[in-house]
Amino acid sequence: MSTLPTTQGKTIPDATDYKGHPAERSKTGGWTASAMILGGEVMERLTTLGIAVNLVTYLTGTMHLGNAASANVVTNFLGTSFMLCLLGGFLADTFLGRYRTIAVFAAVQATGVAILAISTIVPSLHPPKCREDTVPPCVRANEKQLMVLYLALYITALGTGGLKSSVSGFGSDQFDDTDKDEKSQMIKFFNWFYFFVSTGSLAAVTVLVYVQDNVGRGWGYGICAGAIVVALLVFLWGTRKYRFKKLVGSPLTQIAEVLVAAMRKRKLELPSDSSMLFNDYDTKKQTMPHSKQFRFLDKAAIVDSSVSGGGMKRKWYLCTLTDVEEVKLVIRMLPIWATTIMFWTIHAQMTTFSVSQATTMDLHIGKTFEIPAASMTVFLIGTILLTVPFYDRFIVPVARKVLKNPHGFTPLQRIGVGLVLSVFSMVAGALIEIKRLRYAQSHGLVDKPEAKIPMTVFWLIPQNFFVGAGEAFMYMGQLDFFLRECPKGMKTMSTGLFLSTLSLGFFFSTLLVSVVNKMTAHGRPWLADNLNKGRLYDFYWLLAILSAINVMLYLVCAKWYVYKEKRLAEEGIELEETDDAAFHGH
Repeated sequence: MSTLPTTQGKTIPDATDYKGHPAERSKTGGWTASAMILGGEVMERLTTLGIAVNLVTYLTGTMHLGNAASANVVTNFLGTSFMLCLLGGFLADTFLGRYRTIAVFAAVQATGVAILAISTIVPSLHPPKCREDTVPPCVRANEKQLMVLYLALYITALGTGGLKSSVSGFGSDQFDDTDKDEKSQMIKFFNWFYFFVSTGSLAAVTVLVYVQDNVGRGWGYGICAGAIVVALLVFLWGTRKYRFKKLVGSPLTQIAEVLVAAMRKRKLELPSDSSMLFNDYDTKKQTMPHSKQFRFLDKAAIVDSSVSGGGMKRKWYLCTLTDVEEVKLVIRMLPIWATTIMFWTIHAQMTTFSVSQATTMDLHIGKTFEIPAASMTVFLIGTILLTVPFYDRFIVPVARKVLKNPHGFTPLQRIGVGLVLSVFSMVAGALIEIKRLRYAQSHGLVDKPEAKIPMTVFWLIPQNFFVGAGEAFMYMGQLDFFLRECPKGMKTMSTGLFLSTLSLGFFFSTLLVSVVNKMTAHGRPWLADNLNKGRLYDFYWLLAILSAINVMLYLVCAKWYVYKEKRLAEEGIELEETDDAAFHGH
């Protein structure tokens, strides 16, 4: 006992070093450790975006797929990447831990990108080049060639999902949120995290895309694979410096337990007094007041005296009332969650049809330099980087005065702004596409898809601008909302919910493209392989209408939603201080 005062503060209470001993504050964690972890996320972003933004040009120009089919390959790749974050998070929380998850999935991603690089180099893995004097002019990629391509893409997606799910969490593990100085450093870490991720994005849509288009795809993807391997080696080299947290189990398991327990006891009657329901007041979780919504779930907390051990907590049969209330909190968030999906469906168009539009337009800056079509995404990313400081510097002070909110806009208001801007982006996209088609018709280029329309590609800036500004509001709003409203014991769920909206948005884009392509196949198709003969503007109008309807649904859901803080205040329970602030810079 006498040694306790001398060691107190020197070790981290809830973390160990790589040998399993209590982590020493001076020898583990901090900026050095987090910087080596951060490199993995930068390389993941560089790789994923470097592949995604320019993939549609590879699929149409080299693999000779149609515009609609190419767009669906891209959105399925991105959707799968984000959806697999849920799998990565589950494995990290339940079995592997964040360190092993990062190491394993970084290697998986490097493998996928290496296969992709090889597939672009080996002549037999893609069809012969398209020539005007051959009949038919273009040979579509065969099943074997597409199978190798899909194998590479989905191995990459698996690696991306696992890596993305754990990097930010493991980085924050290197700071002790019970220590005032380290907690402030954690906030700075997340700000730098966002900055470096954005830097990786910019490098992907400029340098990497340029290398792919002008030096070769093999070089472009090879650089990605090499960068991931280097990041993995640096990450492993820092093992002695890391702090490791104990596995806490996945919140998905808790949700499943509550649902299964409620179903198993569905025939039992609920007691009239909620104090009769089982609760464990020794738990480290924040006590939640009993709510009257979704009362069926309360059955999971009924103590069944007819069953042996009915008064003891048993997995899949008896849950605490706190566990039940946490699941109810997640269910209340679902309407907001569902109405944010549409934004990412519109966002998907910036990496698919918007790039296809760019390939038909004048890409020159000056007389000599020609920018890659996929590099137009730089205006989207640039707008995000400009909107964030503009919001903090100019919009927040005005919003404080008008809305009487010290933080400016609430999370739900920021999400709403993002959704409205997405409508504007599709209106702008439709009007610009109509203008592009008129240029094609007036210059006799309708039947010449390979010819460049004498209309500068910078006409596509407005749709990228609106989506970029929308993403700045949406990204900050969604992350703030899910982190603030998720139960304290289910923090990893917040990131999972956020990333799943991206995934489902991309998958919904795939579904819409498939349905529209099938329904308009007869006559003049909306999504023709030759955009000059299509009606892409009608597809954009459709997205604008669907997004406008979605905004109205969102407004209803946002009005119905009551913030957790307000709900607890009404019940007379003070909201416990959490480390949410540390995540606001994520």
